[in-house]
Amino acid sequence: MRQMTRQEQNEIFSQWLEAHRGIFFKIIKAYAFNLFDQEDLFQEISMQVWRSVLGFKGDSAVATWIYRIALNTALKWSSKERKHSDQEKKQEWGEHILSLQQEKPDERLEWLYEQLAKLDKIDRSVCLLLLDGFSYKEMANMVGISESYVGVRINRIKKHLTQQSEKLKNGV
Repeated sequence: MRQMTRQEQNEIFSQWLEAHRGIFFKIIKAYAFNLFDQEDLFQEISMQVWRSVLGFKGDSAVATWIYRIALNTALKWSSKERKHSDQEKKQEWGEHILSLQQEKPDERLEWLYEQLAKLDKIDRSVCLLLLDGFSYKEMANMVGISESYVGVRINRIKKHLTQQSEKLKNGV
């Protein structure tokens, strides 16, 4: 088997980044809450995905591969950041390298990211995967829990989001 050149690796990474930029964006928004942290996490995820190009065998879809790498990187990064930060981080929704270039942010989407930030890191991962249409089996494999536990977590997440939505409707 022939060795991949650095140029080929860079080209594949660029194609993946362009095609799957939404995955990067969603995971970064769900795990990093200010512009500095978003840029830091983007760099971490990008580096891990770039490194992974060499190990990609095509056994899964590229999107699944990237999701797994990005989620694992975000989870590790989040744990590391929590150890280094004694103060709670505020939500800052500034312009970002991965922004969707919207003129006016969608309030519902901002609300959803605020709610995601309140979930623990596993529930955040499950919620993102659910929103992107992954099966329970795929979610279980990516997150490292059983399929039945994925179902339990999803029910809890739905209940939490419904309660928060009701509070919002009632002006609480």
